Amino acid sequence: MMANKVLTAQQISDYNRDGYLIVKNFCNTEETDKLYSTALNDDAMSKNALDLNDQSGKKTRLSLWFTPGNDVFGYLTRSERMISRVGQLLGEGPPVCHFHSKLMQKEPKVGGAWEWHQDYGYWYKNQFMFPDQLMSVMVALTAANEENGCLQVIKGSHKLGRVNHGFSGEQVGADMTMVNNALQTMELIYCEIEAGDALFFHSNLLHRSEANLSDHPRWSIISCYSLQSNLAYNETSTSWKTPVDIVPDEAILNWDAGSLSNNDFLAKENDPALKETGWEK
Repeated sequence: MMANKVLTAQQISDYNRDGYLIVKNFCNTEETDKLYSTALNDDAMSKNALDLNDQSGKKTRLSLWFTPGNDVFGYLTRSERMISRVGQLLGEGPPVCHFHSKLMQKEPKVGGAWEWHQDYGYWYKNQFMFPDQLMSVMVALTAANEENGCLQVIKGSHKLGRVNHGFSGEQVGADMTMVNNALQTMELIYCEIEAGDALFFHSNLLHRSEANLSDHPRWSIISCYSLQSNLAYNETSTSWKTPVDIVPDEAILNWDAGSLSNNDFLAKENDPALKETGWEK
């Protein structure tokens, strides 16, 4: 069992070189179906969804919460398979903490784009000190492909360090001069994944996604992690400095799951990343 949860030396090397790693079949079909069904049917997700306009005016929709709870998404976020891999990629040592998770909801025909950005372009405003101690893990709830707006990454771009970010619509977008330089220097990858696959990526990896103009939804859960040694001087939530209470993998299917309405969702007006600081000029 443990062998299935531990990344190989080659996988860790690939992540450090490329800034991302795809793990196939991270969740099995039954687990993925339960996660997707919960996302669709628990109205806490829709009631707490944030709509952010891209440059064209299309809406990107997400629901974001901080503390991983005793619900099916909390069990995924806190699962042994997740935390063991995150710990390997961030560096064994300080405990792994959960910064936040978000449900990404790209509906057919109307789901907007995400502009080129680094996650640390947002989290710099939370004043996290060490981007190498931050990462995101996307678990696909539906297939993600070029047709329905899968994630695009610039391979190796995490090695650029933080790129300046300003506003792009209501989103935070990277300096396009540096993005275009990176696109001339490094490889553009379309991260096409199936439901249940996981994509691990560094906080400084440049990434984007197109609007979903297909007939098929693209939904995913993205959980963001930090090491406890990573200080955030402008973050009012506390999950980022609280070690994850790890649960066994079977919790996703076999444990009683509470409602997502118990989660501490982010309100749009409280997000420091969406506020002017003067750094954007």
